[in-house]
Amino acid sequence: MQLDAMAEMLKALKLHGMAQALSELAAQDSPAYHAAALVLADLLKAELSEREVRSLA
Repeated sequence: MQLDAMAEMLKALKLHGMAQALSELAAQDSPAYHAAALVLADLLKAELSEREVRSLA
């Protein structure tokens, strides 16, 4: 998942500080960031899906 998409998801979840930190970490381009980005993308998708389900219930 692209950095921009993850940042937008974080902002949609009202996690603006995390979105800013994500951008800063991406700018460092470390191997740890790339490994964590995959996990973060999956977690963001899961959280957004869960919130959508709860809002419909």
